[in-house]
Amino acid sequence: MKRQLNSYIQQMTLEEKIAQLLQLAVPFFEGTESAGQITGPMAAMGITDETVRNTGSVLGLAGAQEVINVQKAHLRSNRLGIPLLVMADIVHGYKTIFPVPLAIGCSWDMELAEKSAAIAAKEASVSGVHVTFAPMVDLVRDPRWGRVMESTGEDPYLNSQFARAFVRGFQGSDLTKETDRVAACVKHFAAYGAAEGGRDYNTVDLSERQLREFYLPAYQAALDEGCEMVMTSFNTVEGIPASGNKRLMRDLLREEWKFDGVIISDWGAVKELIPHGVAEDEAEAARKAIHAGVDIEMMTTCYMNHLADLVHSQSVDEALIDEAVLRILQLKEKLGLFDNPYRGADPEREQEVVFCEDHRAAARELATKSCVLLKNEAVLPLRPEQHMALIGPFAQSGDILGPWSWLGSKEKAVQLYDGLKTKLSTSQLTVASGCGIETETPEQWEEAWKAASEADVIILALGEDSDMSGEAGCRADIRLPEVQLRLIEKLKPLGKPMVAVLFNGRPLDLHGVYDQVDAVLEAWYPGSEGGAAIADLLFGDVQPSARLTMSFPYSVGQIPVYYNSFNTGRPKDALDAQVKYVSQYLDIPNEPLLPFGFGLSYTTFTYSDAAISADTMTLERPLHLTMKVTNTGKTAGEEVVQLYVRDLAGDVVRPVKELKDFRKIELQSGESQTVTFTLTEDQLRYYHADLQFASDAGAFTAFIGPNSRDTVELGFRLEK
Repeated sequence: MKRQLNSYIQQMTLEEKIAQLLQLAVPFFEGTESAGQITGPMAAMGITDETVRNTGSVLGLAGAQEVINVQKAHLRSNRLGIPLLVMADIVHGYKTIFPVPLAIGCSWDMELAEKSAAIAAKEASVSGVHVTFAPMVDLVRDPRWGRVMESTGEDPYLNSQFARAFVRGFQGSDLTKETDRVAACVKHFAAYGAAEGGRDYNTVDLSERQLREFYLPAYQAALDEGCEMVMTSFNTVEGIPASGNKRLMRDLLREEWKFDGVIISDWGAVKELIPHGVAEDEAEAARKAIHAGVDIEMMTTCYMNHLADLVHSQSVDEALIDEAVLRILQLKEKLGLFDNPYRGADPEREQEVVFCEDHRAAARELATKSCVLLKNEAVLPLRPEQHMALIGPFAQSGDILGPWSWLGSKEKAVQLYDGLKTKLSTSQLTVASGCGIETETPEQWEEAWKAASEADVIILALGEDSDMSGEAGCRADIRLPEVQLRLIEKLKPLGKPMVAVLFNGRPLDLHGVYDQVDAVLEAWYPGSEGGAAIADLLFGDVQPSARLTMSFPYSVGQIPVYYNSFNTGRPKDALDAQVKYVSQYLDIPNEPLLPFGFGLSYTTFTYSDAAISADTMTLERPLHLTMKVTNTGKTAGEEVVQLYVRDLAGDVVRPVKELKDFRKIELQSGESQTVTFTLTEDQLRYYHADLQFASDAGAFTAFIGPNSRDTVELGFRLEK
C-alpha cells in the first residue's frame, strides 16, 4: 500500500500536499451545523474554499451523521478523493464521562483505566471520530497548574503504566479491523507538566538528565504500546519551544525512539514560535516547525501561507513535506479510510451505544475506585437510619464532569443529592446550598443552618467550579474559596459530625477543611455517575480503595512538593541534624499534608513479617521481597501494597524513594496474605551524569508499605 500512497503524493501539487498538513476546526467545513460561522480569529486566517477542499484533517467534529455529511462533501470536492481525518479531544469519555484522569490514576487499576478508554473509543468511533488527543501523560508536581487533572500524577513508573493502559484501550490490537477503536495521540511532548509557577503555556527549563529520568518515560511507554500520534507541547525544552525543537522531535523522537507516526502541533503552537522569540515571522515559524518534524499544523496557517515559497527559495526541501504527507496518508490507510471513509460512523448504532446503561455502570464502578478517603474519625460509613443534611454548592450540581468532558451532559450527570436519595427516605435527607462556589447570601445561610440543626450528620458538598481547573485554569491560591471555608466554620459550633465531599481537579491546600471536619472524601470530578458512586462509598456499599497519585501540600509555599525528591547535604531528619541550619521551613513542615500513595478504607491493615530472599542482588539473581498483610478490621477491603527503592550512593543524587511496583489485594476481615515482589537489576537503573542508563553496585534500601511515608525498610546490596 505504501507504493499506492506514494502515487497520491506524486499526483499532488505542492499546494495540495501542504494542505494535507493543515488541521481546521469544524466551522470551515460543508455539512456541519456551524458551517460558515467563521468569525474573529478564524476569519482572520484567510482560509479559502480551495484550501478547505484539500485540508487533511478536521478538529472537533463529532456525531455520526454530521461526520458522514462532511466526509461526503469533502470527497466530492477533493481532486484525488483523499478522505479527512476526524480528530477530537476524547480525554476521559465521549458522552459517558469517566472520572478525570488524575482521579483514574488514584484507582491504581490498569484494567479499569483500559476499559474506560475502550468505552470512550467505542462511543467516539460510532460517532465518526478517528483520532483522540489522549492520553495526556505529563508528569505533574505543581497543583497550581490547572492541567494536573489531565495527568495521572507525579510518578514516572505509575504514569507509564497508565499511558500503556489508555493506549491499549483507545486503539485495541488492530485499528484497521477494530472499527470501534480510535487512534491515540499522546501529549504534550515534552515536559509540559513542569511549567514554571504552575502557569499554563509557561517556560520549562530542565536538565536533559531530569527530562529523561522523570518526564520522558510515560511518553515512551505510550509509544512502545503502539500509540499512533504525538502532540507537541506549548512550552520550551532547553530554551526551544517544542514545536520548533528539532533535537526533541527529529533526534530523540524519530531517530532515537524510532517513532514513525504523525506529529501534530497543539492549537496555534506553530505560530506561537513568534511570541516565544525564536521566529521573526510566520515564514520562519513554518521553516523551523517543518525542519523540527511537525507534520500537522493545528489551526494556524504558517505552513499554508509560506511553505511553498520556502520550497521555491530552497529554504525547505520538498522531501520534508512529502514525508509528512506520507505519514498522514499512512494513518488514514491504517484506519481503513481509503476503503471506508465513514469508518465506524453509524447514526442508528450511535443511538444504541452512546451513553448506554453498560457504559454508565462502568463509569460508576471506576468512580467508586477513584474517590480517595482522606480522613475518617469514625463517622463513615453512614447509616440509613440517620437523618442527614446535604449542604454546599455541589449538593445539587451537575458540574461534576470536570474539564475536557466536551460532549458530556451536566443535566444527565447523577448529582450527589440524587445519589443519596437512593439510600434514604425523603424524610431523612434535607438539602440546602449554604453558599455558591464563591458567593453567599443570608438566605442560603439561613437555609443551611436550619437543615444542619435538624440533622444527625452534615454532608458538605464543596469544591471548585470546573472552570477553575483544566487548561488555562491555573490558581495561585489552591484553598477552597473563602465562602466555603466560612460555611464550615459557621456550622462547626453545632457539634454535629461533618463529612466533606470535595469536587475539584487538583490537590488542594485543605486548611479550614481537613482540620475542621470529621471525614473527608476526595471525589475529584467523578463523571456522569458521580453522585451514585459517592453515595455507594458514603454508605459502605463499596469500600474506599483509591490512593493518591499526587501529594497534597501542607501549604502552597511548599510547591512543588512530591515524594520522590532528592535529599540535601543538610537533611532535616538526619540523626546529627542541627536545630536551625538544615533544609527546612521555619513556619511549616517540609512534608506534604498527605503523601503520595495515601488513602484510607473502612477497615484497617497491618504489615508484618517483612523479609528479603538475600542480602545481595546480582545481574543474574533478582531478589524476592515479601510482606504479610492482614485485614484487622471488621469489613472486607482492598489495599494497595507499594514497593519503593532508594539507591544510597549514586553517580548523581538519587530520590529518597522511587516506586518500583505495587499490588492491589482484597482481604476479608481477619484474612492475611503474603505479598511477594520480585526486584531485578534493571529496575535499579537510572541516567548517570553522562546520560548512560545503568545501575550502580552498592547499598540500597527497599521500602514496603501502604503509602510512600509509612513503610518498612529492608536493606540489600547490588554486586556487579
